[in-house]
Order: sequence, then structure tokens, then C-alpha cells
Amino acid sequence: MAESIETYFVEQYQNTIRILSQQKNSRLEGTTIPPIQMVGNALYWERMGSTEAVELVTRHDDTPNIEVDHSRRKQTATPRVWATLLDTVDQVRMLVDPKNYYNQIARMAFNRAKDSVIIAALGGTAYSGQTGTTAVILPAAQKIAVGGTGLTLAKLLTAKEMNDAAEVDEDMESYLVCAARQISNLLETTEVKSSDYNTVKALVEGKIDTFMGFKFIRTQLLTLASDVRYCYAYTKGAIGFGKLSDIESKIDQRSDKNYSWQVWGKMDIGATRIEEEQVIEIACAEA
Repeated sequence: MAESIETYFVEQYQNTIRILSQQKNSRLEGTTIPPIQMVGNALYWERMGSTEAVELVTRHDDTPNIEVDHSRRKQTATPRVWATLLDTVDQVRMLVDPKNYYNQIARMAFNRAKDSVIIAALGGTAYSGQTGTTAVILPAAQKIAVGGTGLTLAKLLTAKEMNDAAEVDEDMESYLVCAARQISNLLETTEVKSSDYNTVKALVEGKIDTFMGFKFIRTQLLTLASDVRYCYAYTKGAIGFGKLSDIESKIDQRSDKNYSWQVWGKMDIGATRIEEEQVIEIACAEA
């Protein structure tokens, strides 16, 4: 029986790998106090509160002794690792060499981990006291309730007012970290005739990154719980960030695994909230 021309059909395979969509770089690392090189497991950030000058009522009066509020915040580092194996038996049966691609996606994972650590510090528990044993939560006064709405101009105005009322340093850069839905919220809630519309449209299109005094940073790593996304407005002085070691990686063969190739990476970092008044949690409905 004669076979058809389909016998000659072939299949083509690429010798490259396409890395699927994912956040590749850290978007929040540059929004903190410049990273500190840590030595040891814990890093303490020293804080000093405000004082008031007293009135001098008589000549040659006694010199006052103004008691200054001294406090500190404790930051600990947590190591993170990443590794995968490539069997030599598998490798010789492939057109592609995936080792360098493994290394790339490992670095992407570590970069996202940096953002997750900073986000956890923004809304999580900080530790105060001489030995860092006093838990400090972000108070309700620093939270804007969801109110059944997404990210609105009213919520942004409230956040700005809270910063101003707390006398947060106006010279420090302010950030608004949110997810994709919140940027769309702004365009949806702004009337076409509004003077803000073109600015918000440019923000959505990525032509600008600043609106109402906040530099917008988008990440999908923010907590989403019960259709509520927890976003944060904060300043560059709000978060302390430290590293025992930044991202490091190795590609080598393991004799205990029949000389399989191992792609390995490690990072050891930590972050803490330095001052509650510089962080505002904005709850946004995201159905």
C-alpha cells in the first residue's frame, strides 16, 4: 500500500526558550531608606522624637533639660534560596540548554521576594524597644477603609491630607504602590471634563508616573483578600531595608546526583517599618 505525501512532513523545534510573563525586576527596592549592609542577624534603627522649646521667663533662669524621646526598631534578615536540577541524561536529549534560563527566572523570583518583604514591612508588625520585643501594628488611624470603592481621588486626597497633618517631610519622595485595577479605577471615576482626566489617562498609558504628589508603582504582589486589595501610600523614609547578602547564584555539577547540573541561588534580606506616620494603608474594592 502506497503511503501519502504526509510521510515527509516534519516538525520544527526552537533552540531557545521563551520565559513566560512575570514581574522581572524589583519595583520597590529603591523606595526605601538606602539599603544597609547588615552584620549579624538583627539591625536596629535608632529613632528620635520631636520636642518643644520652652519659654524663657526671667533673666539668668536655669537652663532647661528637655527630655528627648529615644526609640528604636528591630529588623531581622531572612534567607531565601532557589535551586533546580538538570539531569545530564535529559540534557543530551534536548536542543536547548535551559541552565541560563533557570538562572534568569531564579533572579526574577528573588527580585519579587524583595518587593514582598517591603510590602510585608509596610502593613505588618514592627518591633520596638531596646531589644526589639515590643510589637507595633499599623494603627487604624493610618488606614483608609475600603468604603465599597476602589482607588478614588477622594482616597488620594485623604492620604495627602494625612501626610500633611502629620508633618511628614515634604522633601521626601512619596509613593503610591497599587495593582493594575486601582489605576483603572482612577480613570473610571474621573469625569471626561475634569482637569484631572488627561493626567490620569497619561498615568494609565504609562506616559507619566506621578499624580497628586505620589509616584505610582504598580505591582500585583499586594495582598488581595475577600476582593479587597491593600495598597500603600508611603515615603522614602518609611521603611528600613537591609541585606546580609544580595542575590548570588551558582551553576555547577553535583557528584551526589550523578553529576546533574544544579542552578542555585540565595538572598538574605530584611525590612521594617520605621515610622507609622509615614505609611498609609488604602483598602480598595477589587471585585
